[in-house]
Amino acid sequence: MTDRKVAFLEAGRNDTRVFGLTPAERARRFASKAGLVPVDRMPERGPLIVADLGFAWDPAWLAHVRDQPGRAVTRGGRPALVHLADASQAPAVIAAIETGAALPTGLGLVEQRAETESSLYNATLRKREDAYLVPLDAAAVPAIEKASYDASYKGVTDVLTLYLWRGAAFHLTRWAAYARITPNMVTLVGIALCVWAFLLFLHGHFATGLAVGLVFMVFDTVDGKLARCTGTSSEWGNILDHGVDLVHPPFWYWAWGIGLGSWGLAFTTATLWKIMAVLVVGYVVQRVIEGAFIASFKMHIHVWERADSRFRLVTARRNPNVVILFASLLVARPDWGLLGVAWWTALSCLFHVVRLAQAYLQRRGGKAIVSWLA
Repeated sequence: MTDRKVAFLEAGRNDTRVFGLTPAERARRFASKAGLVPVDRMPERGPLIVADLGFAWDPAWLAHVRDQPGRAVTRGGRPALVHLADASQAPAVIAAIETGAALPTGLGLVEQRAETESSLYNATLRKREDAYLVPLDAAAVPAIEKASYDASYKGVTDVLTLYLWRGAAFHLTRWAAYARITPNMVTLVGIALCVWAFLLFLHGHFATGLAVGLVFMVFDTVDGKLARCTGTSSEWGNILDHGVDLVHPPFWYWAWGIGLGSWGLAFTTATLWKIMAVLVVGYVVQRVIEGAFIASFKMHIHVWERADSRFRLVTARRNPNVVILFASLLVARPDWGLLGVAWWTALSCLFHVVRLAQAYLQRRGGKAIVSWLA
């Protein structure tokens, strides 16, 4: 990203709302999140990105254009997002946008056609995909909202988040956006559900606890997607959301272990503490490994090679572990479930230890460590 502050200016007129936001409101939110400086009028000088409000676009396009002065993304030959090295070039681009004309020539711009050159890598969301950039009108809104929601999804995550409740979370996200419910509101409701599930597990109400936990996990998906789709993510919201995600799983497992007493399947105190030691140490070590990989290779371990992305679907995180707990209820042996989670945590931890060591060895041997998605 350039060290200079890049201004951002919308051009054209459009009142078609997406997720309850006007095109101008939505564009400015995304611009601010991308580190740009939205302005109300054309600056006299300096770098400037001009956006046509007649188009809806994946925020990944904005980051892509931001980092490439002189880049002009077009659709049907019309300028949609243009990064001008100097604002003095803006009048010609704005005139083309307002009249629906083609991208002006003679400005030294490098054109990128969204129809054929839309494959972008999003490091934040760990994926490479075709980013959407389409004309914005009322008939296109449902498809744009679905595309925006899909674009907000991490490409590498667990199997439940990626497949089981993806559709339900979309409808909840859309409803929340139009109802002007903020992501932090969703997070706070989710926290209440998380605590409720903990109390249910503690008293041996495992089936009900899993049902409440499932709703919490869906809400845990919705708050992040709502923030990305509406450009309302915040530092406090990220801390709150990720803090809860980081802290609560061991408490759920401990409550499950205590609740086994209601079923006559309680472990001895010593055994329960050994199980909890494996769960907590394994959980912490996996997080440390992820942090070490990011610090060493500037990317998540889960996007290194295809095998790492596939293993992320089932690695011992909360959601896959809940599947193990649920399976144990089907055979009326919730004690096996907690043992299963402990074993799977240990095996997952071993997998990541080996992968981290392999990455260091490969780098020492002169091989670059890059994501298979890049």
